[in-house]
Amino acid sequence: MHQDILFFFEKHMDALPLYEKLEEQILDTLENVQIKIQKTQISFCNRHMFACVSFARVRKKKDCPPVYLVVTFGLDHPVDSPRIDVATEPYPNRWTHHLLVAQPEEIDAELMAWIREAATFADRK
Repeated sequence: MHQDILFFFEKHMDALPLYEKLEEQILDTLENVQIKIQKTQISFCNRHMFACVSFARVRKKKDCPPVYLVVTFGLDHPVDSPRIDVATEPYPNRWTHHLLVAQPEEIDAELMAWIREAATFADRK
């Protein structure tokens, strides 16, 4: 594991297994993925960023489980799902979606389909 990833999770070590599962799924599913580790997020990129993980606040603190990751991805349309905590359109036809993942089983086929779609969308830009 990259030392910068461990540093990113330093205060959230319980969430590291969630990240490891998501990273594994992304790298097993998509080709030519670069991972950029920053202070506030870890980004997954092809030509452009298509998804990231963070600890951004998308719910009130009292509504957050003790261990979680926020997964963010961008599409050209809004996703209508109760799993999506926040969806915004910062630019025309560019929707940013944030969802909270608290259990490994939430990194499922539905989430991976959205991430694959986001990767295709980012690659077309």
